[in-house]
Amino acid sequence: MSLRRLRRAVALVFALAVGIIRLALMRLRGPLTPERRGAWLQSTSRRVACSLGVGIKITGQPPAHGLVVSNHLSHIDAIIYAAVVPSVMVAKTEIRSWPLIGMMARACGTLFVDRESRSSALEVTEQVAERLKGPLPVLFFPEGTSTDGSEVLRFHSRLFTPAVEAGVPVTTATIRYVIEDGTPERELCWYGDALLMPHLWKALGVKGFYADVRFGEPKVYLDRREAADQTHDEIVAVRNGAYVRGEAGMLQPA
Repeated sequence: MSLRRLRRAVALVFALAVGIIRLALMRLRGPLTPERRGAWLQSTSRRVACSLGVGIKITGQPPAHGLVVSNHLSHIDAIIYAAVVPSVMVAKTEIRSWPLIGMMARACGTLFVDRESRSSALEVTEQVAERLKGPLPVLFFPEGTSTDGSEVLRFHSRLFTPAVEAGVPVTTATIRYVIEDGTPERELCWYGDALLMPHLWKALGVKGFYADVRFGEPKVYLDRREAADQTHDEIVAVRNGAYVRGEAGMLQPA
């Protein structure tokens, strides 16, 4: 067992525990509005990212409202995005049962979807429509699963429907992981039949890596399939080295 893994594991548990205690104290001080939930999730996620030893490089302007869609590489992705921008997340229903992280997800108002259930997808689509009327953007991963980064899977279009019908802007967010010693990104990706805890344990031992997050320009679409296809192509282009406007900033791990 490396000291790095042990140190980060302890820091991760501590960050999650502190986040849960802070949430309990917040509840005592009044209702958990979307803004308060978003601020809590952002501060807690930044602590969690620091405990993992991951820096976050941001290019472009994180959106303040609308729909945000991203490629999906790892269970770490949600932590990265939550650390960057307060938002309402859409996640697969299995995350409900994850230790501590599932509790965080439930507490911050995550929308859970069973991707094998049509009725669940319809219900979450209605919930997304309602959340888009609120003060925070809604973020989801339209590939429907995480990959090893070698390709971006075709986007499912259903959850684009509320944004299209309401004329709400859709913003792309592209994520990649950079390991400073040149190790391939796929070593940090969680895909296929990989189990959660062994992958997390592996990530805790990676030295010197950061998440490179790039936001595109908000766009309004008239058709959900068009929205899915064009945002997919935009993210593929950025993954392949296309230029994104905006100054880069960096959140460094502690």
